[in-house]
Order: sequence, then structure tokens, then C-alpha cells
Amino acid sequence: MSLPEIGQPAPDFTLPADDGSSVTLSELRGGWVVLYFYPKASTPGCTTQACSIRDNGDEYRSRGARVLGVSPDPQAKVAKFHDAQDLDFTLLADEDHAVCDAYGTWVEKSMYGNKYMGASRTTFIVDPDGKIAEVFPKITPKQHDAKVLKALDRLQGA
Repeated sequence: MSLPEIGQPAPDFTLPADDGSSVTLSELRGGWVVLYFYPKASTPGCTTQACSIRDNGDEYRSRGARVLGVSPDPQAKVAKFHDAQDLDFTLLADEDHAVCDAYGTWVEKSMYGNKYMGASRTTFIVDPDGKIAEVFPKITPKQHDAKVLKALDRLQGA
């Protein structure tokens, strides 16, 4: 499945959050959402990315953006990762990877010659109307915040 394109409605979903609650994307309309998909909780790249988002939390909040991280991990693992890194944003568990599928981020990967399926590191900005405003495929953890915050400024006319 391909990535949703700019201007398309963001596929709606409800997923369990790190705190045991549920988050439904369509209930967040009226505000900006940074929806980022990451491969696996507690791995080096995912930890770098999550901690950078945490450290730039005031920048996201000043732009009125809510950050949601999605991985195919079970809820308990997402909760442990969230707490271990003292994250101040929501992580969601997409254990059956249905949301990854809907967003085109469930892809074939290869490591050391072995092929397997997993989540690609991709970020979407969802506008207040619930439409895809920006897509960052294969974004690197170290570039993530600068690119996303710059895009939010551009999209918001700042």
C-alpha cells in the first residue's frame, strides 16, 4: 500500500495508548497532529528520535501540535518505553499493524540479507481538518524535529 498523499483525508484509527487509554485520530480535529511511525520501541534510533521529540516538546506545543508515535509493539512495551524515556507525548500500540498498513508504512525490510516486514520511519503532519498536510518518508531520527518544525511553521504561515 502506498503512503497517503498531501490533501487526502488522514486514515482514521483508534489505538491503545501508553497509559492504557485509547486515542482516536478524528477526535483530535481542530488541532495539528504530528503522527510519526517508528519501527520498534527501545531500539537506538527510535530512542534517539523519541528523546529528541521530548526535548523539543515546547517547540511542538508552541505550534499547537500534538505528537503521536505509532509502532507495531504491544501496549505494554510501548508503555515501558514511554516511562523509561520520560516522554511527554503519547505513544500508540499498533500490534496488528493495521494502522501501519493504512498509512503505507508496513513494508518489507532487509537486514544482513534477511527480509522481514516492519514499520518504516515515516512522519505525517495532519492539519486541523484531518487532512494530510505533509509527508516525510524514511526520515532520520536526527533530522526529524528540524524538518517537522520547519514544515509546521510553513504550513501555519509563521
